[in-house]
Amino acid sequence: MREGLTAALEEWKCLEDEYQQLQETHRMYLQKLDEITKLQNSCSSSISSHRKRLQEVSLLVNKCSTGPAEDAKTVDEIKEKIKTRPNAFFEMESYLPKKNGLYLSLVLGNVNVTLLSKQSKFAYKDEYEKFKLCLTVLLLLFSFICYFFVSYRFLDAILNFLLVWYYCTLTIRESVLITNGSRIKGWWVFHHYVSAFLSGVMLTWPDGILYKTFRNQFLAYSLYQSFVQCLQCYYQSGCLYRLRALGERHNMDLTVEGFQSWMWKGLTFLLPFLFFGHFWQLFNSLSLFRMAQLPDCKEWQVLMCGLCFLILFMGNFLTTVAVVRQKVKSRNQKPKSL
Repeated sequence: MREGLTAALEEWKCLEDEYQQLQETHRMYLQKLDEITKLQNSCSSSISSHRKRLQEVSLLVNKCSTGPAEDAKTVDEIKEKIKTRPNAFFEMESYLPKKNGLYLSLVLGNVNVTLLSKQSKFAYKDEYEKFKLCLTVLLLLFSFICYFFVSYRFLDAILNFLLVWYYCTLTIRESVLITNGSRIKGWWVFHHYVSAFLSGVMLTWPDGILYKTFRNQFLAYSLYQSFVQCLQCYYQSGCLYRLRALGERHNMDLTVEGFQSWMWKGLTFLLPFLFFGHFWQLFNSLSLFRMAQLPDCKEWQVLMCGLCFLILFMGNFLTTVAVVRQKVKSRNQKPKSL
């Protein structure tokens, strides 16, 4: 009994020493955390002040544009440096806490979603891309099963619910990524809002003759769209990996629904698949508009889905055409620069 008590006392003494060290470590952590918070506030206020002063200097420099050749050269050098500052501010602010945008404020409140280290940013980005690929494969399989093997409205509802959840989750995750420095913007952000709304409308469409008429067309479209998105994920991840290795892209750039670089080789491989999917969206829209004109059509979902498909077609088609046009233009300019 005495030996057991002695061993327990020794163990307790070691545990007490470790607890004292733990308390000291935690005290230092809180102290450093307070210092970091003060530094963050100082950096944010300095950036805001510097940005305002930069605008004032820019106005002064523009007034000095006319003058001797030497002065004009100096003015041009200052203007070039001023142009580089916004990107520098963008990089700095991506590592500083900032207020959430309207969408994140409505969904999450005032929770700080800024990731303060490169490792955490990259880990979140990679997890986002894996999530997107896994869900795309799952939707591909589910659409395949619903189209070829089963014909139950309940399973169709599960598929549409998965689509709603998938696109809503993407909008939240992409908003977090934008807050942390990712350059997702324009149509690719709005695309997911429209897709989430479309899937929600499809989920509420009651079973009936009109729904059954459009069901196979929609499932075939979902199957094809998931297949193309899988191609995009693999293709874009490989392209972005090479561009990052060459130093031509930012490390927080992502594989998104579309293109963000004009320099991808082999882009023509994806273009036929993408344009076919875009015109399929137009075909879905026209089919639904014709269906809405039928005298027996009383479901509001028919017209609403038609409008959503039309918006998706216009946005995807015009953006893809703009990307191809920019790529051709940049390719034609390369020989001239040489």
